[in-house]
Amino acid sequence: MIWILLALAVVIFLVVVSYINRIILLGNRVDNAWSQIDVQLKKRVDLVPNLVETVKGYMKHEKDAISAVTKARERMLGAKTDEDRLKANSQIAGALKTIFALAENYPNLKANENFMMLQEELSAVENKIAYSRQFYNDSILMYNNLVSTFPGVIFAGIIGKEKKKHLEITAEERKPVKVKF
Repeated sequence: MIWILLALAVVIFLVVVSYINRIILLGNRVDNAWSQIDVQLKKRVDLVPNLVETVKGYMKHEKDAISAVTKARERMLGAKTDEDRLKANSQIAGALKTIFALAENYPNLKANENFMMLQEELSAVENKIAYSRQFYNDSILMYNNLVSTFPGVIFAGIIGKEKKKHLEITAEERKPVKVKF
């Protein structure tokens, strides 16, 4: 009888440790996924000054668009919280869309090798950001499934873990770019 109780205690202990470790590992995966998004956002911010300098010579009278990109970059660099970074990211994305839409009216700019390289690089970064967001939300889904289903909900409560929010696209990011000439 003692062996049965001891075996049962070992099994219960292993289940508890397994669930707690899984919750912690998935929480770490979520944190890592956010870090990957942050890396790509930083890379985008680092490319912006080069883009602005390339565009300035061709679009001297489009100062509002250039100013919007510059201000959005400054907000991104000064952001202290994840929420602030996401808001600044939305502003950068909108400002960059405007710059690229304006470039349609400047054939010399569109043909400029530096502009084309920057546009391609920014496009690649945008793709990486989209992938990173998808990975982040997939990680959140796995984590939330574990901490909200039985018996994971019990173990999550024991170690103080709660569901996390998915990364959502703001209404501002969903709006089409409006370009006025």
